[in-house]
Amino acid sequence: MLTFAAAAFFLMITPGPGVLSAAAVGVGFGFRAGLRYVAGLFVGSTLVSLAVASSLAAVLLANPVTHSVLLFLSLGYLVFLAARIALSGSRFGFAARLRRPGALDGILLQVLNPKVYVVSTALFSGFAFLPASIAAEVAVKLLIINLIWLPVHLLWLWMGVVLHRLDLSDTANRILRVTMACAMLAVVALALLDLL
Repeated sequence: MLTFAAAAFFLMITPGPGVLSAAAVGVGFGFRAGLRYVAGLFVGSTLVSLAVASSLAAVLLANPVTHSVLLFLSLGYLVFLAARIALSGSRFGFAARLRRPGALDGILLQVLNPKVYVVSTALFSGFAFLPASIAAEVAVKLLIINLIWLPVHLLWLWMGVVLHRLDLSDTANRILRVTMACAMLAVVALALLDLL
């Protein structure tokens, strides 16, 4: 169980679309919007974990057409979310009409996030410690994952909020938002390349 917890910690602390987007929402929109977004990430992550543990994800992703459609939806949504983060604070054109990311955005990100499926598959298919009861093992794993997941994502959100509260110039703030969005896209691109 300790090995499982250590693996979960290291898989979750590494930058991926979820934690980077939590920090980016903190940078672009502040703490309140960030909390709603992280709540959505939490729900989405839990849904993916349950899908992986129940083998539903394996059935869906085994079909090449479904797999390809989900990859393209994932890429499109993550590009859209990165654009919203990069353009937050802009007063020109469509950027001024973009709403703050909320819980639904977090849920969608996790459901479409390739890293969540990879991490969940690694954690639920390995590290068996209750072979007599698979249901109990899944429940304990889900509890351990969430006890690690929540502080990790709140830490990344807090780092983004701290950067948001700094008295940065408009140019520095814009560069920071664009950098966060680009970092998120880079991690997504790497995850997608790995899955292809």
